[in-house]
Amino acid sequence: MKKFVYIYIIALLFLASCDPSDNNEEELITDVEYTLSNSKGEIVIMKFSDKDGDGGQNPVITVQGKLSFGATYTGILKLSNESVVPGEDISAEVKEEDEDHQIFYISNPSMKIEYKDFDSNGKPLGLNTEITPLQKGSHTLKVILRHVPDKNASGVSDGKIDNAGGETDVEVSFVLEVI
Repeated sequence: MKKFVYIYIIALLFLASCDPSDNNEEELITDVEYTLSNSKGEIVIMKFSDKDGDGGQNPVITVQGKLSFGATYTGILKLSNESVVPGEDISAEVKEEDEDHQIFYISNPSMKIEYKDFDSNGKPLGLNTEITPLQKGSHTLKVILRHVPDKNASGVSDGKIDNAGGETDVEVSFVLEVI
């Protein structure tokens, strides 16, 4: 009888350890493209490409165009995995799994950055933004996709990453000129 109890307990523990839900795994992101455009038709395109992933060759980072001081830009972020054929649109997956993702934008010196898209709970997502440069000169803009951040933590809804937790799927820095 004891043998059956032990087998029952082991079987119960084994079954309880199985997770029938999807494991929302991190995706490989080889390419990031962030396009900014303003009402005057000025466009700035930032690109990051690392076809072989971590290690191997260095990524290629480019910035085409300059930002105009005080102008407001609409931003669209595209994420993809180009290491497979055909390439995968990771932006669509991020949007589909919006509650499990948030994109953070950190600028130095400061730029006004606003989220324009939100998850199903009304928390920021970050594929669509609005940016206004507040100073002329050279700026660094860091773009970070966080997987399973704590969107209810202090400051996270305002784009502050300090309390977000989660795992970083991709982190890219661009150097921008504001004229």
